[in-house]
Order: sequence, then structure tokens, then C-alpha cells
Amino acid sequence: MIKEITITVLPEDEKNKAFLETACFKELKKNGISADRNDTVFVFVKKSIDARHGQLKLHLRYKAYIGETPADARTSELPVWKKADGSRKIIIIGAGPAGLFGALTLLEYGITPIIIERGDETSGRRKDIAKISTAGIVNPDSNYCFGEGGAGTFSDGKLYTRSNKRGNITRILQIFTKFGANPDILTDAHPHIGTEKLPTVINAMKEFIIEMGGEFHFHTKCIGFLLDGTKKVTGITAKNVITGEQSEFKADSVILATGHSASDIYTLIAGICPEALEAKTFAIGVRVEHPRKLIDSIQYHGKTEGMSAAEYRLTTQAEGRGVYSFCMCPG
Repeated sequence: MIKEITITVLPEDEKNKAFLETACFKELKKNGISADRNDTVFVFVKKSIDARHGQLKLHLRYKAYIGETPADARTSELPVWKKADGSRKIIIIGAGPAGLFGALTLLEYGITPIIIERGDETSGRRKDIAKISTAGIVNPDSNYCFGEGGAGTFSDGKLYTRSNKRGNITRILQIFTKFGANPDILTDAHPHIGTEKLPTVINAMKEFIIEMGGEFHFHTKCIGFLLDGTKKVTGITAKNVITGEQSEFKADSVILATGHSASDIYTLIAGICPEALEAKTFAIGVRVEHPRKLIDSIQYHGKTEGMSAAEYRLTTQAEGRGVYSFCMCPG
């Protein structure tokens, strides 16, 4: 039997293994389950902090394996990837999250992913981004929006979604840890890889995709689609944004993983198949910064010793519109 339970403890009891185990058995008993201590294993699943009502509490979720062999929390959902042999090829436009995970998904089936990215790799992209603030120079093809890893690589490193019914979130987190992310993201309620660590994780993903037979073409911008007589897309035309040289890439299909900033792609589609486009709402926001000490003190009611960086979420209605905090980077 596998039973999921949640216990609530004080911060000072978080590291007391004997206390936590006893609390877990008590919780099982509340649920009408009598478990043998020698035949039960508790696997930590998730931690969330409750700072309401002036009292800090931790909600710890566990899976109780009663008479069962526990699954490895770091690898249980990892896919099996196959070396691509080149017999089937699919072009992916964009090397952001959708493009990278799209490539990994194709490798589950042994299909060769060919990733086309107009921006630079993370090492060169870092320099392009630095020039924005130091010299006021913006490279239109390699900046905060474009380049290896996508728009979030140098601006966040956060991992959080409210859409938990669309797919296997644990699988995604385990893939990130395989490529170097801190295993804490598997159990934190609002996991963060960290902006300083994310480029290294992205690089490891790229190297693995290449090792498995995939291709990356940086500084390469899609400027058109190749169509057959039935208007089926059979490839793309591309331009090297540094040399201006144009080339063709042919494949069985093309995946658009271009993100929201690629207006040129929408223009291309509008010229070929305008009925494929539809208007979309969007949110606009501002960045607000607070000293960590202030947020920690407010959220933890002054009891900050030994606590991780606090976070918060705000939402309200103003003049008929929803106003909310989109993302928050603790610390």
C-alpha cells in the first residue's frame, strides 16, 4: 500500500528524524491505517511554510510505502532516451524551454532534433546582455529574449506553475535535476533553480542532446518555410545573423518553439496561413524590489533564524481587472 500523508511541525522539529517518523505513524493511524515500523518507509515529497496567525509552521508531505519498495524520488519519472539515427528529422525553431524539452521528447522516440536559434549560446549571450546595461547596446538577436535557454535564463531561474493538471510536473523537475539542478526543487513548494545556476543546467541539456544525435545551429534565424505542393511544411529557409549567409534545412516536420517575442514568425505565418493565428490576451507588469530582511521579517513575524528566504503572493481586483504578483524570487 502507498498512502500520501501531510504532517504539520514547528521549524525546530524539521531535522528531528525520530520526531518526524513518530508524527507520520500517528497521521497514518488517524487515517485508520495500522502500519508495521519494520515494513514502512516514508519518502519526503514536498515542504511548504505556513506563516499565518503569527506562528511559523511547516507542512511536510510524505508518501508512506507500507509493504512496498519506495520509488527513487530523483529518477522514478525520468524518460528513456534513444540515440537518434537520422532516419527521421524534425526542426525546432527556438532553444528556449519549449525547444529544449521538445528535443528531449523527440529523443524518446529516436527522432533527430535540429534546433534553430537566432541568439547566441549562454556564454556569448551573457556578454551581449552585459552590454545592454554597461554600454546601452542591444543586440537584436541575442539579448534577454533571444538565445540559448530562452527568456528566463538570465532573469529568473524560477520553477512554478499553477497548472498542475496539464502534465507530469515531477518528471520535468527530475529532468532538471539530472542535468545539474539542486534536488531541493523536487520537494520545495515553489522550486527555484536560481539564475546563477540555470545556464549550467541548460548547457548540460544541450550537450546531452548533441551526444544523442541532435543538432544546434546558433546565430541562425528562420526567415521562411519550405512547402510542398499540398502546402505541407517540409523545412525552413534560414539566415546566419552574423554573416548574412542563407541556407535551407529540410525535415519531416517543423516545431515552432519561438516564444512570445518572435513577431517575425507570426508575420511569416500570416503570409502563408492567416487563419492559423488568433488574438491573445496578455499581462503587463513592473518589477518591484524589497530588501530580503524586510520580507523575511514580515512573513516570519521577526523569527527569521534558520529560515530560508521568504516569499509571498498577492492578488486583487482593481477597476474590473485582475492584478497579481506573477513571480517572486526569494532572497
